[in-house]
Amino acid sequence: MTRRSLIGSGVLLVLVIAGLAWLWWRPVLLPPADSRQDAMPDMPGMVSQSRPRTEEPRPNPRPESSALTPELPGIVTIPVDRLQMIGVKYQPVARRPLEKLIRTVGRVAVDERKLARVTIKFHGWIEELFVSALGDHVKRGQQLFTIYSPDLVASQEEYLLALQGQKQLGASEFPEVARGSRDLLEATKRRFQLWDITEDHLRELEHTGKVMKALPIHSPITGTVIRKEALAGAHVDPGEELYTIADLSRLWVLADIYEYELSFVKIGQQAAVTLSYDPGTVLTGHVGFIYPTLDPKTRTAKVRFELDNRDEKLKPDMYANVELRVELGIRLAIPQEAIIESGEKQVVFLHLGEGRLEPRLIKTGVKTGEWSEVLDGLKEGEHIVTSANFLIDSESRLKSVVEGMGGMPGMKMKD
Repeated sequence: MTRRSLIGSGVLLVLVIAGLAWLWWRPVLLPPADSRQDAMPDMPGMVSQSRPRTEEPRPNPRPESSALTPELPGIVTIPVDRLQMIGVKYQPVARRPLEKLIRTVGRVAVDERKLARVTIKFHGWIEELFVSALGDHVKRGQQLFTIYSPDLVASQEEYLLALQGQKQLGASEFPEVARGSRDLLEATKRRFQLWDITEDHLRELEHTGKVMKALPIHSPITGTVIRKEALAGAHVDPGEELYTIADLSRLWVLADIYEYELSFVKIGQQAAVTLSYDPGTVLTGHVGFIYPTLDPKTRTAKVRFELDNRDEKLKPDMYANVELRVELGIRLAIPQEAIIESGEKQVVFLHLGEGRLEPRLIKTGVKTGEWSEVLDGLKEGEHIVTSANFLIDSESRLKSVVEGMGGMPGMKMKD
């Protein structure tokens, strides 16, 4: 290699080393870009990258794909033509009479206070049946059957002897003898009364003086035979139920009412009762009793509705529809369709005009059909959107506003 070539290579090597050293020490030798810019005076037409602009920035153009633009925290603007296109409706908040309607299904039952069971208090044999079929109507005091009993025969004989002794010894000059004869007669008569043998049969026994083989048993009430066990010639024991007679002119409807509706049910309230096979006929009853226990599975309580049934249109064990209307008075209320359920929050949209909607948290009370009572959050006269649910379905960005409104300023419950 020549001398000239060596010199050229050395110069090139020095230049390379110098360039690398400059790149390595450049951050130390030169100040940061920000400090250099701060040190530089502002020149006309120059905008600093670190200093904020003093002029207000222009708003971004409205996206063509969305109709919603939040202008203020909690307020959303929708073009009026868009609101008209999706059919948004408005309504002022007002006070109105509210009526709670409770519907339930009940079972027709016999009035237990108008139910009688026919039994005997001695053993015997049925001789003759006068009421022999289910569904027969009987009147109070009507003969049901006759019964032969050795006890009855013996008691009749004792009564005749006591009656004869009263006649002979009742006027005795000895008071003890006269009183003894009267006591014996009264004791025998009381035995017949305890056995439900009526006074007219005793008078007949006194008149004829002859012992009757079989004595009749009478119906204790007026009603309809709904159960019959008596058979001619059958032997019966004391306490055995032979007939069940019910007065069906007044019946009960036992219905289940949910526990959250029990506070609206009061004794004496009127109720409309209809039958599935005859919905045009409406019977009127009233609440007679609210049972004190609750079914833990269905969370319902039995309520007894009492109603007249003189034409016997209702039959025991039928199903009946019951409607109970409860007047709640004048209250601040809005349509239920205006309320958006957002988790544990209830939201409505106030119409502020020119397409502006303000979400508002509210607190509701009683719900009655299409209306919902407002306890807090709204005042009478404020305009609300009554088709908010439809609006939520149509505008997805409004739904995101509702979901995030919990952290927005101005979204506290108004007094």
